[in-house]
Amino acid sequence: MSAPKVLLGPTSSAVRVIAVDELFTPPGGEWHPVSKNYVTIKRLMVLLTWGVLTVVIGIALGFFVTWWVGILAAIVGVAFTGWRCSRMPAVVAAMGWCERGSDLCIRSGPWFRKMVIVPYGRMQAVEVNAGPVDRHWAVASVQLVTAATATSASIDGLPVEEARALRDRITDMAGDKDAAL
Repeated sequence: MSAPKVLLGPTSSAVRVIAVDELFTPPGGEWHPVSKNYVTIKRLMVLLTWGVLTVVIGIALGFFVTWWVGILAAIVGVAFTGWRCSRMPAVVAAMGWCERGSDLCIRSGPWFRKMVIVPYGRMQAVEVNAGPVDRHWAVASVQLVTAATATSASIDGLPVEEARALRDRITDMAGDKDAAL
């Protein structure tokens, strides 16, 4: 029996990336993206969270340590906030879901990828959530509740009409699968 061939050179990383990408592409079905408005919502949350944190830390360090440490911390905080905001289109583009015959696939993460596949027959409830910011930008979140506590399946940033339609389809599919059991 011969040893497996190890690819060396510039093509080896490309082959590994393709092999890993296939892990996050289930056969059949069409991937649906989340709303483009969700990029704006995510950027607002980053600006509010990291902006306030930058100001508080900068003032505290400037007051308790020295003024130049506070300014340095503020510069680092502003740079980090800008970097996070610039990454939001990639974060949102990596999010999506795919409906298949017996299950629902949800993916997220441009760097640390995650895909959750939830069989319709395992779903116990479907929750639709929309906070004040979500309602302003006409998006909602659909969360799937299963018997397993470890399963965290949520699709954030859906247009409201799409969230309503998805909720109804999932409920119908889960009901059909439950009746079959």
